[in-house]
Amino acid sequence: MALQLTVQALAAILSGAQSKRATPPGNGHRRPAMGRRRLAAALLASQLLLLPAAATRAGAFDLRITVPEQSSEEAEAVVKVHARNLVRVKELIDARAWRELQAALRSSAANLKQDLYTIIQASPASRRPELRRLYSDLFNSVTSLDYAARGKDELHVQEYYSNMITSLDEIFSKIM
Repeated sequence: MALQLTVQALAAILSGAQSKRATPPGNGHRRPAMGRRRLAAALLASQLLLLPAAATRAGAFDLRITVPEQSSEEAEAVVKVHARNLVRVKELIDARAWRELQAALRSSAANLKQDLYTIIQASPASRRPELRRLYSDLFNSVTSLDYAARGKDELHVQEYYSNMITSLDEIFSKIM
């Protein structure tokens, strides 16, 4: 279905480019009016045609933002594991392995973010604003820790790591 829509979009873009013609002033010759946007859209559509084949060859593209099928019970079952993985980056901080720290932070935080979001959405509406604030504080600390690791700023890395641990403790005290 997606392939069919992509083909139709590409056909519409190209037919629209051929139907509109511009006459340059002075010489009377006609040339197709293919603007940059139309050309970029045509190239993008043609690449989308190749995406499914490339994705199956490359292994996997994980284009999910959230998993709608995940229930709050499933999220609660794995949220502690993902939080534990986030806490374990302390070993990388102590080893001063900055690139590995960034990679571990990003993968652990993505899973934890999805789980916490699911849990917050399933909680009563009266508790959500506070949980969202804690969620925001936690992931602001994670982002700051990531930036500090990129800059190899050991003092700020330690500070943001302790802020992240405090935020984790607070949010878990509210949801568990």
